[in-house]
Amino acid sequence: MSGIDSLPPLREVIETHGIAAKKALGQNFLLDLNLTARIARAAGDLKSCDILEIGPGPGGLTRGLLAEGARHVLAIEKDPRCLPALAQIAAAYPGRLTVIEGDALETDPLAHLTPPIRVSANLPYNIGTELLVRWLTPPDWPPFWQSLTLMFQREVADRIVAQPGGKTYGRLAILAQWRCDVRIVLDLPPQAFTPPPKVSSAVVHLTALPAPRWPANPTTLSRVAAAGFNQRRKMLRASLRGVASDIEGHLTAVGIPPTERAEQVGIEDFCALARSIDAAK
Repeated sequence: MSGIDSLPPLREVIETHGIAAKKALGQNFLLDLNLTARIARAAGDLKSCDILEIGPGPGGLTRGLLAEGARHVLAIEKDPRCLPALAQIAAAYPGRLTVIEGDALETDPLAHLTPPIRVSANLPYNIGTELLVRWLTPPDWPPFWQSLTLMFQREVADRIVAQPGGKTYGRLAILAQWRCDVRIVLDLPPQAFTPPPKVSSAVVHLTALPAPRWPANPTTLSRVAAAGFNQRRKMLRASLRGVASDIEGHLTAVGIPPTERAEQVGIEDFCALARSIDAAK
């Protein structure tokens, strides 16, 4: 018996159902239920929330979320080998777990979720950043979710929380911090996983703000940030040349030296630049 419910330990579940982690699916299983419970708790009070989980695998975090009182968990799993293990969890928590077999990049979860909604997931490494960018750039804000509690490679986590002036600061930091409060809540060494990845991991908690910190058109802001950081060694007057005519005039107008590089420019100034470019259209 495990420490959080009456279900078997995860190593036993994996052996029973023959769920060896597949590199092609970005799988690294976290088998310590004490750690999965800590991740679930980092998502906050779950009792009045529906939870979206991507890539549950054998269900370690799923069990943590349910044991912590999540009202309902929707788990999207691409690997059919994991479905019997997840069905076993669903039977232990009647009516509180729905499992969809499918690709998270191609599945619309909203028909199966009732607000308020939070997202908590040990994201597969190969789709984690793409999913995060999608969640941070919806057509309308606030988004469908209240918060995201997500595990990434430590390098990605560092990029999300990065501040101006460092090599990890870039478009991902701007997209995340423009609209969210962000913080790293847990560090995990490779040895915590089966099989151990070659890199450390971290859990990031993002809380959606009611409105962005500074006004800007999200499409323009994203385009400006992408152009600036795609050629981050160049001065902005060169890297942003294709974004707008008279880019030096726009930079000077908002107080950014045209000789500055993108990594030195804060989010508020990027927003001001995006507004200046839009105003000239």
